[in-house]
Amino acid sequence: MGKIYIDTVKYVIHANVEIVGLVEKPDVVGAIFGQTEGLLGEELDLRELQKNGRIGRIEVNLQPKGNRSVGNIEVPSSLDVVETCIIGSALETVDRVGPCEANIIVQRVEDTRNIKRKKVVDRAKELVKKMLTSEIPERKELSEIVRAEVKTAEISSYGPDKLPAGPNIDSAEAIILVEGRADVINLLKNDINNVVALGGANVPKSVIDLCRRKEVTLFVDGDRGGDIILREITNAAEVDYVARAPLGMEVEELARKEILKALRARMPIEQSEATKKRREEMHAETQAEGRVAALERGAERAERFAERGSFGRGERPPSDRGERSDRGQGRGSFNRGPERSFDRGPERPSFDRGERPPQDRGMERQAIVRDIENMIEAAPERKEPPKPAAAAMPPEMQGELNTLEGSLKARFYDADMKMLKEVAVRDVTRSLEETPDVNAVVLDGIITQRLVDLTESKAVKMLAGIKMGNVFRKPDKLQIFVKQS
Repeated sequence: MGKIYIDTVKYVIHANVEIVGLVEKPDVVGAIFGQTEGLLGEELDLRELQKNGRIGRIEVNLQPKGNRSVGNIEVPSSLDVVETCIIGSALETVDRVGPCEANIIVQRVEDTRNIKRKKVVDRAKELVKKMLTSEIPERKELSEIVRAEVKTAEISSYGPDKLPAGPNIDSAEAIILVEGRADVINLLKNDINNVVALGGANVPKSVIDLCRRKEVTLFVDGDRGGDIILREITNAAEVDYVARAPLGMEVEELARKEILKALRARMPIEQSEATKKRREEMHAETQAEGRVAALERGAERAERFAERGSFGRGERPPSDRGERSDRGQGRGSFNRGPERSFDRGPERPSFDRGERPPQDRGMERQAIVRDIENMIEAAPERKEPPKPAAAAMPPEMQGELNTLEGSLKARFYDADMKMLKEVAVRDVTRSLEETPDVNAVVLDGIITQRLVDLTESKAVKMLAGIKMGNVFRKPDKLQIFVKQS
């Protein structure tokens, strides 16, 4: 048949085959060549490609299972990726092997050069590490990119939760707590090794233990996500300091100078909470000042309205008319003829249009302001109806909660309080979505708004936890219980 080997294997087609009947390997190979002949034209004919060394030997592995033959097919190729995929799709057109029905499905097309590239990169890293540790200090002048790549490779896992972390976390006196793996990699690139990632909004038990034993600085993003992480970690663990990325930026995208500046500007957790409270107070003061300014503007408008109304419609103050008569005395006079008079009907009642002194206007303005303030104070306050007293936790749920305390576990129960499943607290949301007919949930953790919404959607009747988080919406059909202190 010509040569059946190829100089360079670029791709390998992997396919699964299932045949209704017991056949041999040559039968499968013959069926492939026979049923694809003339299908793709002369340029992509399998026999011609194999003769020219563009397609290698077709390997078939079969195993009998009952009255069927199952196995896999491998076709090496030196064609480009498009032509190789066309050959793979042509294999799936084979529907019979001899008299037996067959089904061939291509699973994947493997790029063998990716394996070589990975080996090259891994070997290069080993050589660089060996050079850095064995060569004399004068010969350690390598490019910044290679050294950064080596530092990235030093990322390790910490604790049973396999949290991304730097080396030697146990021996460090102080640690930096970040959100994810990308944040750890960025800090390692900038020579900061005592860093551990949370891996999400849930706080793992290994992080809680670290916070008890070491000085912890929480390094969060400068967005709303950073506020959420800060709230979750402070509710579950003891943090000493808080550092923030610049507004709108994330820790993983900071440069070395920005990282060091943010860490130097860290503040104690108590001061961070006080700063947030002060911002809320300033906001309230600004709103109060706005209300006072609105009152003053209303008083000025009321004063102007009162002044305009005191002279009647279409009339001018006497002083204005007097000034105009004075102006006419110094000018040349015109003979207007006999003065005409018009009958204006009955006279309107006259008002005292004398000009008020300035102190009277000031006193009137103060009186108007006092009247408006009195009206606001006299308005009835909207009182919220008293909230009903919280229901007591059922004894069986209290007992289960006491049993779970300190385990970071959660349990699901049916309507008869029979346990359906026990999972880790961090897997509660995923497991609850997969478990049907859950009537009650008891967990050794914090009850969050997300968990409340999920239990409501799953028609759960009772939810019990150690502590209540920031839950601003409580469904009427869901009973929420918290461990009594």
